[in-house]
Amino acid sequence: MEPAYIDLYRSGELKQRVQKLEARLASCDLCPRECHVNRLENESGFCHSAYLPIVSAVCVHHGEEPAISGSRGSGTIFFGNCTMRCMYCQNYQISQDWERQQLKEIDFPQLAERMIYLQDELGCHNINFVSPSHFIPQLVRAVLEAVPRGLRVPLVYNSSGYDSVTSLNELDGLISVYLPDLRYASNAWASKFSHVKDYVPHAHAAIKEMYRQVGDLIVDEYGVAEKGLIVRHLILPNNIAGSEESLRWLAEEVSPTVTVSIMSQYYPSHKARRSRMLGRTITEEEYEEVLRILDDVGLENGWVQEMGAAGNYLPDFEKEGHPFSMDADARA
Repeated sequence: MEPAYIDLYRSGELKQRVQKLEARLASCDLCPRECHVNRLENESGFCHSAYLPIVSAVCVHHGEEPAISGSRGSGTIFFGNCTMRCMYCQNYQISQDWERQQLKEIDFPQLAERMIYLQDELGCHNINFVSPSHFIPQLVRAVLEAVPRGLRVPLVYNSSGYDSVTSLNELDGLISVYLPDLRYASNAWASKFSHVKDYVPHAHAAIKEMYRQVGDLIVDEYGVAEKGLIVRHLILPNNIAGSEESLRWLAEEVSPTVTVSIMSQYYPSHKARRSRMLGRTITEEEYEEVLRILDDVGLENGWVQEMGAAGNYLPDFEKEGHPFSMDADARA
């Protein structure tokens, strides 16, 4: 299956989308925060990001969902900074250390070259953009640069779920696989632990738009994703994630056939160690309760991490080489 972005490039539509998206940077409204700073003039808002993309790590990742990692790994590009402030963020070294991340700005030919490197040199199944919500114009321009160099693998949009539907519209036909989180069912908890007062309505609207674009997961003969939506749900202690509400919403308002990835890997990273409610891993009882909810709401497609995953997926973006010790290949 040839990715649809190839046709967008041939028709000139991809170039038009770049121009439209970059114009929005003059009064940035890319994410739901709509800071309206002029990033073309290197002003920055909540995400502390200006015009050039910030790339914190480029690596082949074998620790994603089986349909994403496959046998050859996912070609992962970690963007720096974020539109959220999760106090338990496992990527806090690159999401909430803005001064250091400014040193990792690169230009668009460099970003395109790294995409080709992941595809051709490392043989990755896809290009996996992590935390891309504040860099959508930059992402699309890099794809525009990379297609004539031979880019041809599916593109994965791996986000917090706190996305703007208006921005996602510009990715229609460009992104093959959407991989959003559905972190909360309560705006109060989202505000307290991630500094986002309106997470739930925006995540719900974004996931519906993603599903409209790509539908249910389609895999090739080897079980590797070609197209579709995979929704991640991280089990949090003390039911902070609102698992029953979120999973029921997915089944009833998106589709009972939607693919979900239930993650038990929560670990109290960053500031969470000091939190009474988030300062521990999940219990066996909390884990079993989410499995019961899955059965009750009728979600059958996807994956569930086994208990004991906490700590297995913690990255270190300050060490030399790969941020994940389980993986072997990396390029800073």
